[in-house]
Parts: sequence; C-alpha cells; structure tokens
Amino acid sequence: MIYTYAYPRPAVTVDIIVTRTLNNSSQILLIERKNEPFKYQWALPGGFVDIDEEIEDAAYRELTEETSISDIKLHQYRTFGKPGRDPRGRTISIIYFGKLVNEKQKIEAGDDAKNLKWFSIDDLPELAFDHDQIIKSFLEQKEK
Repeated sequence: MIYTYAYPRPAVTVDIIVTRTLNNSSQILLIERKNEPFKYQWALPGGFVDIDEEIEDAAYRELTEETSISDIKLHQYRTFGKPGRDPRGRTISIIYFGKLVNEKQKIEAGDDAKNLKWFSIDDLPELAFDHDQIIKSFLEQKEK
C-alpha cells in the first residue's frame, strides 16, 4: 500500500559553518555557487538531505562533495526554516559547524561549488539565501 499525504511537505537541507584561525584571525569557508538559485554568489557549503539518509551523514557528505573536507568533527548548531528563505520552495535547514584544525586537509571546490575561499568573519561578501543571518546568529552565540 502506498500512503498519500494531502499536505505539502518541506525539503530538508544541511548547511555547514567551517571555521579556522589563521594568524589570530577567525575565518569562515564559503563556496561560490555553480548553479541557480544565487548562481555565482557566496554561500555556506550544504545541500539537500537524501530521502534515506541520516541528517548528520548528509552534512558530512555535502561538505566533502563541495569542499573535499573530510577530516573534521561537526556539531549540530540549530535549525533555520523561515518561509521564503529558499526561492525553490519551503526549505528547512539544519546547521552544523566545525573548526578545521588539520592544516594539511585538502580543500578543493567540487559538485555544486564553482569555487571556495576563506573569508575573515569581519569581512564577509554578500551571501545567498539567509546565510548572512545564519552566520550572524552563530557568531553571536559563540561570543556568549
């Protein structure tokens, strides 16, 4: 029996905040998006959770696909789900964070990422989606 559900359901995504400290300066890793929406804009690495995938596994998978980073411990931060945050439809994103401590970790843009770059947390570019709000919230929480 196939069960049908009369109500629309949101998509679930993961976004990952990766930080590092370089010369006593905090930096965050961003990807330049290869595809619409927000093509060529900077964003947090991330993407959609597959239907049969654990959420944490999706975070590690998306991070590796878009940045090649695999040697990192991720922690769940919080969830963002304001209607209208994604022009493709109702999307709820679970945010993870991790600090890159292995300086020899290979970092290379892949999958949906056209490019990637470390930015000072004090000098971020215009960001796609609501990623500016996500980062601002994360940094404020970190200061507490």
